[in-house]
Amino acid sequence: MGPFRPEGEVLYRNALGSPEDIAGWVAEGPVASSVFDGEDGAPALELRGALDDAEHGDHAHWTLWCPAEFPDAIRIRWEFRPLQEPGLAMLFFAANGQDGKDLFAPELAERTGYYPQYHSGDIDALHVSYLRHKYVAERAFRTCNLRKSAGFELVAQGADPLPPAEDAVDFYTLEVVKDGPRVSFAINGLPLFSWSDDSGKVLGGGYLGFRQMAPLRAAYRNLVVERL
Repeated sequence: MGPFRPEGEVLYRNALGSPEDIAGWVAEGPVASSVFDGEDGAPALELRGALDDAEHGDHAHWTLWCPAEFPDAIRIRWEFRPLQEPGLAMLFFAANGQDGKDLFAPELAERTGYYPQYHSGDIDALHVSYLRHKYVAERAFRTCNLRKSAGFELVAQGADPLPPAEDAVDFYTLEVVKDGPRVSFAINGLPLFSWSDDSGKVLGGGYLGFRQMAPLRAAYRNLVVERL
């Protein structure tokens, strides 16, 4: 655990140490942020929902987009720590509007954090759900899922080694590699799945974003995107 050193050309780096570090990011849905001070003294960004999910249901969840558009053939690394459960955390990547449109094109339908807008709307993306502790069935048999949208297609799955929040020790380093049709995912260097898209419609470059399902509270730091 602890800090990692990028290996390739760095395209983007964000310490995610405070809300100021996401001042230019695009929030869709009711997200709140604050500084989290870990045991090692390094500040991190705590993200959580701003609405009560018991009252607002599926409209209490949110997505937070990095404003930088990335090419294909990249490695995405970040550090993550669950703080309070239940909930779900995922990363969108290779995200763009359909038919060649930019993800933030004004002609696309409004997105407010409601999940169907992302997996069955007018955007294409890949997303890995790496902490799936929202529902009883997810907690009983824990997996990391990779889905391709639009269409909500489950394309790869692996075991989820992340512990519940009360057992989490420090931060965990997560890594997604997206290289043409190939996608792989690892936590703390442990490979969890590898998939190759043979559909004939391979997603290329695009945007990345974090998503959480309320009432999860989680901390993030040290996001790095590098060219392979």
